[in-house]
Amino acid sequence: MRYNQLGNTGLFVSELCLGTMTFGGSTGIWGNIGKLGQGEVDAIVARSLGSGINFLDTADVYSEGQSEVLTGQSLKNLKVKRTDVVVATKFLGKVGAGPNDRGASRGHIMDSVKGSLQRLGTDYIDLYQIHGFDKLVPVDETLRALDDLVTQGYVRYIGCSNWPAWHMMKANGICAQKGYARMESLQAYYTVAGRDLEREIVPVLNDQRMGLMVWSPLAGGLLSGKYDRNGGPEGARRATFDFPPVNKDRAFDCIDAMKPIAAKHGVSVARVALAWLLHQQAVTTVIIGAKTTEQLDDNIASTTVKLTAEDLATLDKVSALPSEYPGWMIERQNTDRHPAPFVAPGKKAG
Repeated sequence: MRYNQLGNTGLFVSELCLGTMTFGGSTGIWGNIGKLGQGEVDAIVARSLGSGINFLDTADVYSEGQSEVLTGQSLKNLKVKRTDVVVATKFLGKVGAGPNDRGASRGHIMDSVKGSLQRLGTDYIDLYQIHGFDKLVPVDETLRALDDLVTQGYVRYIGCSNWPAWHMMKANGICAQKGYARMESLQAYYTVAGRDLEREIVPVLNDQRMGLMVWSPLAGGLLSGKYDRNGGPEGARRATFDFPPVNKDRAFDCIDAMKPIAAKHGVSVARVALAWLLHQQAVTTVIIGAKTTEQLDDNIASTTVKLTAEDLATLDKVSALPSEYPGWMIERQNTDRHPAPFVAPGKKAG
């Protein structure tokens, strides 16, 4: 297991992060995703920590708060030293019936962090993330509240999820101007079959030295190897919860390309899909979720898959994004621009 620096911080996190959406679901959307009880959660957390994973990600809305409860209790049951694990959680979604029980307002942030700390049974949260883009609340208000939490010691670092590139730049510009704690990471959807964030978001992450946490790296199970153009197994998650949206034709083209690569390496298609992400320079950590320890073990084994240059070229070609403006114009205007030293007329290089 490799460990990567999170954004521009001194915090190191494992290249795989244990996602906890399968913890505690009962009915509705959360029941479709997972229904793991405390004993099953303890087994998965123990196996993850034993493999070298030191990073856990949850959210206050997962299973209506039960995911945080089960996660925190599991760390206690397993007698995990708090400083040996990095705990991330998120806020934004609806957690009550009132008009202020959601969003990125100062009031909701202050209420949310107290709730998460209590459910997790911890004194601090390593990474506190806004779960999405709130178009109603001024980002200045959100950033001031988050900075206060860092100053007060309830939160070590802050991040965002599902934000557009321009909003990340605006936020970090405000943080730089006012001396606030800045956004250190983005949690975003990214797969070999869904590379949209490479257009604008990855350049921002590189420029701002922000970490990238990848959610749904198997596209909701679609890239697990269990699906093809004829469908998938009965009772599978995609049958009842078809998310995230995926261009199915492109996804199946990717699956067709991954199958021979998987066979060559003697691994599952899922491992190849995860390994492709782990080979991407912008990726800090890939969030994996599991309903069984067997599924977890297969995902963890992706860290040992070494894709060749030929493998990567094959996958890059089949999954390439269609050209889009202004990208194609930028590329056209920079065909002769490269980092070679400029030589003035009449001078010799060197």
